[in-house]
Amino acid sequence: MASSTFLFASTMLAMMSLAFGQYPPMTLTVVNNCPFTVWPAIQANSGHGVLEGGGFELRTLSHRSFPAPTSHWSGRIWARTGCTPAGGALHCATGDCGGRLQCGGLGGASPATLAQLSLHHGGHLDLTSYGVSLVDGFNVGMTVTPHEGRGTCPVLGCRVDLTATCPDVLQLRAPAGRGQVVGCKSGCAAFGTDELCCRNMYNSPRTCRASKYSEFFKRACPQAFTYAHDSPSLTHECTAPRELKVIFCH
Repeated sequence: MASSTFLFASTMLAMMSLAFGQYPPMTLTVVNNCPFTVWPAIQANSGHGVLEGGGFELRTLSHRSFPAPTSHWSGRIWARTGCTPAGGALHCATGDCGGRLQCGGLGGASPATLAQLSLHHGGHLDLTSYGVSLVDGFNVGMTVTPHEGRGTCPVLGCRVDLTATCPDVLQLRAPAGRGQVVGCKSGCAAFGTDELCCRNMYNSPRTCRASKYSEFFKRACPQAFTYAHDSPSLTHECTAPRELKVIFCH
């Protein structure tokens, strides 16, 4: 009888928490499997709070875990690479956010592989949505991995190092065009046309189409978003994962 009473009370407490917009605890973990230091950056979508100041340093083969908000939150996480600290600033070859260590809400320069997250939505279902986007190009391989969620919770991402096969016209080299390939631009970043950027008359599912440049990314990473109105090959509906990992060079 006591156990039934405890179960009922726990269920009622969970329902009351959802009613007030508070969801069960979730941990966000950023993992650096790259053989070099990266500086993860976090940008919240409009109306959502900045997490971890918006950025930090993460040495090779290390990780950083922190609590996710207990109400709805959405935003993106990416890796900054080739960064040089100087006088309190941080200048990066890829993903730079205005020369700052903590991006504080600023976005990153392309090309950069993006993890896109939407936590605690779907009402009482407490859904978490996630994916990896190459719409802004590629700088490091990345996966998003949920743990202990219910429903359909696949690992999604792009594991291939696309800097090795990036077409010449999309290559970003450092420094100043003389060094190794550090990123692979999208067609939009490379050429800036409305059609490749899905702007103006091309900003709809009917007119925004794949290009030969987005198809380069799609062939290597079919699970990733590769242009603005793309549909990934794997769908998911993950309920209440206890942890969500963003893993660089996975």
